[in-house]
Amino acid sequence: MNNFEAQEKKFDILRKIAENSELNQRKLARSLGYSLGKLNYCILELKKKGLIKFNNFSKKKNKVSYARYVLTPKGIKFRAELTLLFMKKKLQEYDELKKEINNIDDN
Repeated sequence: MNNFEAQEKKFDILRKIAENSELNQRKLARSLGYSLGKLNYCILELKKKGLIKFNNFSKKKNKVSYARYVLTPKGIKFRAELTLLFMKKKLQEYDELKKEINNIDDN
């Protein structure tokens, strides 16, 4: 997996969490098409980097089903930076495709 793909996975997780912080890990994994183990690994890495945190759920009896994820300010900033990175990449791809089409039309 190249760096762009790794960043894209982080972005997907951060985007899903921002859209719906009520998703538990199982639902989040399903919505992303990840295995539960893969998502758990990714979540822990994002938490270590300070990009997400777990909501306080200590008063709940069934703590696992009440675990929720929230983007930290650092996570929000990182997500915005990734959005710009992806937009630049897509614009670059568009420009390259446009050049290829123009070359085909010229021939």
